[in-house]
Amino acid sequence: MKKQNGFTLIELIMVIVILGVLSAFALPRFADFGEQAREASLNALAGALRSAANIAHAQQLANGDTAGTSVVLEGATILMVNGYPQSVATGITSAAQVAGDYAITHGAAAGGENAVYELQTNCNVTYTSATAIGADNTTALVSTPVVAVVDSGC
Repeated sequence: MKKQNGFTLIELIMVIVILGVLSAFALPRFADFGEQAREASLNALAGALRSAANIAHAQQLANGDTAGTSVVLEGATILMVNGYPQSVATGITSAAQVAGDYAITHGAAAGGENAVYELQTNCNVTYTSATAIGADNTTALVSTPVVAVVDSGC
């Protein structure tokens, strides 16, 4: 008498059913990492903007320049307002070396203006330039730059 090897039809069906049930629970967890990736991208950009603003500010202080004097970082001239980068392309965007992954809307050279870096609606980072009591770049600083992340639409 020969001994048979292999699985019965019932055993194979049970394995397929168990794999189907497991995949039904596991698949939604791995299906869409896009939202988490966009949120991580925004948080990384926010960190880069904060760091770039502080590095430009430190360079200006090290140079002994006035609060409105431009600084040079890695060969790029960074326009400054109230001691920090302006909300313009040659200000914070250049200082942070932001690439073309974002739709960028720049403000103006004045303090308190915004630069918005957007991935999609309600998925953006806003940089608000530093404000001072007066517009002459020599008066007391009221607030340092503010970087705000909106990730409700990511």
